[in-house]
Amino acid sequence: MMQLGGQTPPRLVLQLGYAGLIPQIAALAVLLAHDPEYHFMALAMGYAYAALILSFLGGLWWGLAAQAQEDVPLWLWFAAVAPSLIAFASAWPWATGTKWPGSSLIVLGVALIASLAVDFRLKANGLCPPWWLHLRIPLSIGLGLSTLLMAAFA
Repeated sequence: MMQLGGQTPPRLVLQLGYAGLIPQIAALAVLLAHDPEYHFMALAMGYAYAALILSFLGGLWWGLAAQAQEDVPLWLWFAAVAPSLIAFASAWPWATGTKWPGSSLIVLGVALIASLAVDFRLKANGLCPPWWLHLRIPLSIGLGLSTLLMAAFA
């Protein structure tokens, strides 16, 4: 098993983390099956799940900042709020009746992959567990790429 920072995540953490990819993979599988009856539902569920997880990442970062209590870099507080704002803004096309969800899925997919920049900075500042990147890299890339792939079906 690849090691980043000298430790691997606890087994349960890995299992639960990878289980978090199941909803997006299931929605993508429905799209790949080309069943017109479930096409829009799969897109909508994939969009909603990506937006929820992006917001969840911000909550994780807020929690890490709050736990540190002292010497928390100012950028982290802003980074922790950004995912929810990005997820909310990605609903703009839907809310205004323009073509949806293709562009929204792209925004969320890119944001999920880009979230790794924050995780790398957390690691560099010693604000996360030593195994953090080992978990976050495959999860962010997996969810981000599957969300981007879903956009091709929109």
